[in-house]
Amino acid sequence: MINIAILEDLEEVALELKKIISSQDDMSCDQIFHKAEDAMEKLPIQPVDIVLVDIGLPRASGIEAIEYLAQFCPNTQFCMFTVYEDDDKIFRSLQAGAKGYILKTAETNKILEALRELHNGGSPMSPSIARRILEIFQKMQKPITEEKLPITDREYELLEYLSKGLLYKEIASMLDITIGTVKQHIHSIYDKLQVCNRTEAIIKLNQSKK
Repeated sequence: MINIAILEDLEEVALELKKIISSQDDMSCDQIFHKAEDAMEKLPIQPVDIVLVDIGLPRASGIEAIEYLAQFCPNTQFCMFTVYEDDDKIFRSLQAGAKGYILKTAETNKILEALRELHNGGSPMSPSIARRILEIFQKMQKPITEEKLPITDREYELLEYLSKGLLYKEIASMLDITIGTVKQHIHSIYDKLQVCNRTEAIIKLNQSKK
């Protein structure tokens, strides 16, 4: 029996997922959380096999929940269940520890297949997400045309922390600056590197090290 928990702020979506999962002979779902903080408090006490995680939650995000829970629930696997398809959220979710990424537009049978695949050691992803990850990987393989990034040493240090998956508040603490200053540096980095998000900036950082 695959024991599954749901972290989803929309009650109707969470209840529908629970109904679908509980109708299967090889699955059960006894825990629903609408806030990341509740999941972070209770799942370490009562862990499950899989947590279906939405990214956009009221306070702490689903990504932050995974970063926390991965430390205390080593045998639990996490699958994103979200509307977000942008590179930054995909990249951060995988960095946090998600092993699957399924869009909410997926058909019911695809969601159930994904849960079984994840439980059996696979990494289920919606086709459009798998394609984006391949594109990110391919970008990382392209030869570089510049030897040094056009950013300051401080910005380079901040970008290094960003590439390790640190949150803004963690970077601020490491560098002894405010979160607002971190955001200003990040905007400056994006402008200088001519990128639009964290993923593209990290790709350029990795390329500069080759």
